[in-house]
Amino acid sequence: MSALEEALSDTGLAAELRMGVMRLRRRLAIERHPDNELSLGAMTVLGSLFRFGDMGIGDLAGAERVQPPSMTRTVTALENGGYLVRRPHETDRRQVVVSLTDLGRATLLADRERRDAWLARRLQELTPDDRETLCRAALLLQRLAQED
Repeated sequence: MSALEEALSDTGLAAELRMGVMRLRRRLAIERHPDNELSLGAMTVLGSLFRFGDMGIGDLAGAERVQPPSMTRTVTALENGGYLVRRPHETDRRQVVVSLTDLGRATLLADRERRDAWLARRLQELTPDDRETLCRAALLLQRLAQED
């Protein structure tokens, strides 16, 4: 089997995608804003709150696929840092709702802006055909990453 045939097989394509996505993720992690000392896990919590709005800790844990006690520790650290606030749930006082603060939003957006700028510079190096291919691939990758 040729290298191209191997890459086009389901397992070959899976391996190539996995390696490419992991390397890109690592590179994007390196390109984070230099003032940002938050972990990638903490940043994903800020990202979920930015994307979906205020959430309960259980909902955040489900969205991030971690156990509620782990999310409680992350939320506590982010709250202590001033990145988010908790308030009682409107109808169930046993629960809390977590919201981004201005600092949390600004930290997330500065970090995203820096990483997006790096990636945009790299995309400018590609041909129009390659950019079109990546556009289609980005949509497919998002679809692949969705829950079943």
